[in-house]
Amino acid sequence: MDPATIVILAALIIGLIYGSVGLVSGFCMMSGLRGWWAEGDGRLVRTYALAMGIAIAASQLLAAAGLVDLGKSIYLHPSFSAPVIFLFGLLFGYGMVLSNGCGSRALVLLGRGNLRSFVVVIVLGIVAEMTLKGLIAPARIAMVQASQATVSANSVPALLAGSGLGAVPARMVAAAVLSAILIIFAFAHVPFRKSPGQIAAGLIVGLLVAGGWYATGYLGADDFNPVPVTSLTFIAPIADALQYVMLSTGSTLNFGIVTVFGVFAGSLVTALATGRFKLEGYRSPQHMLRSAGGAVLMGAGGVMAFGCSVGQGLTGLSTLSLSSFIAIAGIMLGTAAGLRGALRVRPLATA
Repeated sequence: MDPATIVILAALIIGLIYGSVGLVSGFCMMSGLRGWWAEGDGRLVRTYALAMGIAIAASQLLAAAGLVDLGKSIYLHPSFSAPVIFLFGLLFGYGMVLSNGCGSRALVLLGRGNLRSFVVVIVLGIVAEMTLKGLIAPARIAMVQASQATVSANSVPALLAGSGLGAVPARMVAAAVLSAILIIFAFAHVPFRKSPGQIAAGLIVGLLVAGGWYATGYLGADDFNPVPVTSLTFIAPIADALQYVMLSTGSTLNFGIVTVFGVFAGSLVTALATGRFKLEGYRSPQHMLRSAGGAVLMGAGGVMAFGCSVGQGLTGLSTLSLSSFIAIAGIMLGTAAGLRGALRVRPLATA
């Protein structure tokens, strides 16, 4: 098989596994933070932290071994706009709360029969495409150009290397320290240690991130037909998948599009096999309006912040990019604003 075909097959397998694991475990940053802050259940947020730690460790090992050049990813560009990434990360986080989940979670729930997620996926995809290539694109380009800066060090290992450490030692020190902090945080919680399903979910999702890097950066390496070096991310891929469904003639499948299809299929098959499939809809027009509004914020915010709670929170962070730390700070603060305080998204009144 040629490298491009291998990448497509790898994307399908990664998507299927993520969809299945996401459905069974409930893997989701927003659900984890809500359970931790509002309900006192910290298991899901520990699952997310474990996935972060494993993604960082495994991805940096691939890079240190020379198997994958993470520098070719969008996260390690030498120029970026910190204010735009932070602000729109914040809007993305607030949108997650309005829509009750991120783009990847919406795909997983759609496979389970949640028709609310169908609206979220469609609206998110349209707005993301508008921001990437449509009506909002000129404003996006103008904002980024007006505020971006070129930095001498665009990652944590680069910062350490600037202080005198060699490139590989700097990479390994940064990865070891950050992944250890995250893994210790996860296993310090007794209920999490007693939840083998959540532990497995964190391990698997973290390894899937590294698997995406390996598939696109190593298996897909081809000087004559190169593919973008990327891994799990969902905002732009949902937009691309929506466009592919409508205009497949002349279009080409890529890692992101196939991952989106794989996540939906993995969730659907798992839901049918385990009896979890159940059609669900909105309770009221207000509920639908709130959910669609959150999808708008996620579509625009995810594009402007270069990723979502998975695309930046796991995949971007696995590169140890400074811009990803800025994005995830914004996403978490936006989520916090939606879950707590004066801007808290309050439950809708039921009829």
